[in-house]
Amino acid sequence: MTAPATSPALHRADGSALRVLVVDDEQMLTDLLSMALRMEGWEVRTAGSGFDALAQAREFDPDAMVLDIMMPDLDGMSVLQRLRHAGNDVPVLFLTAKDAVADRVAGLTAGGDDYVTKPFSLEEVVARLRGLMRRAGSATAGAEDPILRVGDLSLNEDSHEVERAGTEIELTATEFELLRFLMRNQRRVVSKAQILDRVWNYDFGGRSSVVELYISYLRKKIDVGREPLIHTVRGVGYMIKAPQ
Repeated sequence: MTAPATSPALHRADGSALRVLVVDDEQMLTDLLSMALRMEGWEVRTAGSGFDALAQAREFDPDAMVLDIMMPDLDGMSVLQRLRHAGNDVPVLFLTAKDAVADRVAGLTAGGDDYVTKPFSLEEVVARLRGLMRRAGSATAGAEDPILRVGDLSLNEDSHEVERAGTEIELTATEFELLRFLMRNQRRVVSKAQILDRVWNYDFGGRSSVVELYISYLRKKIDVGREPLIHTVRGVGYMIKAPQ
């Protein structure tokens, strides 16, 4: 696990600290996650069982939950079902075993919002939680700039407007998410597996051809007739970078 990178601070609309409940029966893991989340300036509580998680959720009123699926008393799926049945729509980030594809799909179907697989980086968990809370409207970022830029290409994360050299580019929702992921990782090679996991949020069973297809869609809209920004790194993945 790696430590999270510095990012613009998020907080509640009233300026108070965001609240995150971390649920896992491995204390070492909850301690590491708590440390990383507190470095973001967030208020953190932990629970080591499913029943404890339900009690903490009622008392603490978190803005997001990190919830392990496998727990000894009441598993994460059952915790989520009880929360939703009680009318609690807190965003939930599931922790799943590396190969438990069925758990990931079932978790998302049952009302979970996202997942990360063990082992994971602390930076990834923080980034996923930031995204969940912003989409849920529970977090604001003050002066954080919503516009990503690579060369003459700009993407507005708030309005979903994309422009290159002043010309507006129409993208589908999936194309937008793919471009945003590339731009958030500019000058960094991302693999097809990373793109599948981040953009589609679940395992496509190795159908990496869907990534190639959507990369081609983006290139037609962004790069055709212009100096290319999206590059293929053979045998590794894709990278977006401004022309030298």
